[in-house]
Amino acid sequence: METKKTRYAHYNINYHFVWIPKYRRRILVGKVAEEFEQLLRKVCKDREVEILDLSVQPDHVHLFVSAPPRHAPSELVNTFKGYTSRYLRQKFPELSKQTGKGLWTRTYYVGTAGTVSAETIKRYIEECQDE
Repeated sequence: METKKTRYAHYNINYHFVWIPKYRRRILVGKVAEEFEQLLRKVCKDREVEILDLSVQPDHVHLFVSAPPRHAPSELVNTFKGYTSRYLRQKFPELSKQTGKGLWTRTYYVGTAGTVSAETIKRYIEECQDE
């Protein structure tokens, strides 16, 4: 992967995020999935975060991004989840009936490039089923 630059830094920082809707509801389908993807692309563009790969499944999201060093991974994922939750629940009020006050669980998985295996992701998703 290519090194990127800001005014003061050269960097190659890549994060793999995985998160799920509350109660593992299968809500990321059809128009909701399309709107979610558009919202996520907008918030990434606004924060100068490049989406390297995105997989929206009915009951979870995989997002692989390249981010400048000014963004902490916890700040990024909380921004992604908060922004998309707010707008999706406004546009699709029925989502609030399925998930309550928030759309996403509080938990998430984050790994840096080169440390993520399919088994690690699978284990995370299985562990989150109890929430």
